[in-house]
Amino acid sequence: MSQFSLYGRRPLLLGAAAMASTAMAGHRPARATPASGPWSIELFTSQGCSSCPPADAQLGKFCRREDIVALSFHVDYWDYIGWKDPFASKQTTDRQHVYARKLNQRYVYTPEMVVEGVEDGPGIDRDSIEEMLAGAQKRSSARATPELARRGDGQLNIKLASFDLGGKPAEVTLAVYDPRHSTPVGRGENGGRTLDNFNVVRRFELVSRWDGSAASWTVSADRFAAGQGIAVLVQRADQGPMLGCNKLDSMATG
Repeated sequence: MSQFSLYGRRPLLLGAAAMASTAMAGHRPARATPASGPWSIELFTSQGCSSCPPADAQLGKFCRREDIVALSFHVDYWDYIGWKDPFASKQTTDRQHVYARKLNQRYVYTPEMVVEGVEDGPGIDRDSIEEMLAGAQKRSSARATPELARRGDGQLNIKLASFDLGGKPAEVTLAVYDPRHSTPVGRGENGGRTLDNFNVVRRFELVSRWDGSAASWTVSADRFAAGQGIAVLVQRADQGPMLGCNKLDSMATG
């Protein structure tokens, strides 16, 4: 799947309803996570940036943690210096620019890790990432963690329990990612190297606005392919702080 789609151009949902207790035949539930997590890490990176491989490697390590939803977003503004990143898109770059405004940054940069939508840094060493996580966790007293299940027919079900949003809207967003890519880079700052990228986001779409009521949504199976992972982010509207997230690391077809 090569298309990267932000806030999809065709309907994403097959249906939305109040959360029900009916069991789904053949579903594969999301792995158990601590009640206080999982926590999100978004890495903005580029294969054309010589400073990015250390952050890419760190993201690969955090991808393996049960309590972390780690996603790699490839930006396109390095493409002009000799190597076009095959995973980069303007939509990804736009997402980073929104964070720059929200976090009062003067400019965008790579590598940049955004933790829980509230902390940012280059993310090139483990200690700095753990420090960002600790800072973000202190600011999150409660979590709206989505329950994810893959149905026997291949569709994805998302459930959220009721949550007090304080009258402020939130958004539920689907990210579909490839677990790993190894790419020989022919030109540019990383020319001659083979780069490993992890949890590379290939599709990113709004599922629904959310008012905090208990709810469920069903996502069509054509949104992901065999071997891809999925993540669901619950975030204050307009890319505010993260309220919750969850993942299914890889999925077979139904």
